[in-house]
Amino acid sequence: MMGDVTDSPPPAARLAALAGAMADETRAAICMALLEGRTWSAGELARITGVTPSTASGHLTRLLDAGICATERQGRHTYVRIADAETARLVDSLASHAIPGRDAPYTVPVVAASDPLARARTCYDHLAGRLGMAVTDAMAERGLLLTEWVFELTDEGREWCARAGVDLESEYRGRRPITSSCLDWTERRRHLGGVTGARLCALALRVEWVARVEGGGRALRVTDAGERVFGELLGLAPDAWR
Repeated sequence: MMGDVTDSPPPAARLAALAGAMADETRAAICMALLEGRTWSAGELARITGVTPSTASGHLTRLLDAGICATERQGRHTYVRIADAETARLVDSLASHAIPGRDAPYTVPVVAASDPLARARTCYDHLAGRLGMAVTDAMAERGLLLTEWVFELTDEGREWCARAGVDLESEYRGRRPITSSCLDWTERRRHLGGVTGARLCALALRVEWVARVEGGGRALRVTDAGERVFGELLGLAPDAWR
């Protein structure tokens, strides 16, 4: 998190600089919002923390310079996130020490819960929205998918794919990784992509675990068969994506 220590300031000065970057109520509020695991734009963080965009920009510059936050581009947009898992654990530990029993005080919905695209949709060729995140989270919780930094299937995950009918064995020509992550524009968290995500989505459409909603587009609905299979394969209940 702190980078190369060669020719860097003394340890006490570095600790003071890190603490100083956090020693502001607005910057602390930004970090608390980012601890949810979502990414946010500078404008959204300004609204969440109740400051002007220019004020939020100044605070974000301080957090970025300190290595507490990082930026990430998705298309034309730039989002802010906690720099890495180590930093998130540090900030979370400080928050838990300062606020015993805290419970996600900065939870802010990105889009309306009733939006069909927010519930389930395709993102290029893989599952996204709350359904995509539910599948990703369930795979991670079961030890099938590593998600802390770089997404990677575990050995158990490859076996799960074989049992579920997700074909990872047939030849794939191209540079696309077997497993990758993709930033979800409604959830602002990373969901499963790559060849694994694409072939899982293709299977779900082919055997009708999910179906396109009327009128076409990217929105999906989970069928009765899909509700049963997602429950059997990953322990998911319909509330996970509704």
